[in-house]
Amino acid sequence: VHLVESGGGLVQAGGSLRLSCTASGFTFGEYAVGWFRQAPGKRREGVSSIRVNDGGTYYTNSVKGRFTISSDNAKKTVYLQMNNLKPEDTAVYYCAAQFWHDYGFPGEYSSWGRGTQVTVSS
Repeated sequence: VHLVESGGGLVQAGGSLRLSCTASGFTFGEYAVGWFRQAPGKRREGVSSIRVNDGGTYYTNSVKGRFTISSDNAKKTVYLQMNNLKPEDTAVYYCAAQFWHDYGFPGEYSSWGRGTQVTVSS
């Protein structure tokens, strides 16, 4: 399983970024893919997840209404569209994948990308 994130960068508050997580080495449709973030000095937190087989999604409360997760199965890519970004969204964003054939979302993810930096200036 190989995951590569892209799309991070520096943006002003109120701006937008779209992160991409491109997968290889596994049957994409049998997995759940999640976006996580870790800011300096803080614990890693789950931001959003998607079940690739049925499109079910999850968002943490702080990003609801601002972030949208989606998947393009043909491209084996999961996107995280981030709008109305705030300085508190600044973090390294990681995508992760877990084999998943159930309802809900995994409690743990076994495969991780290396991350992409998102910096939101005030």
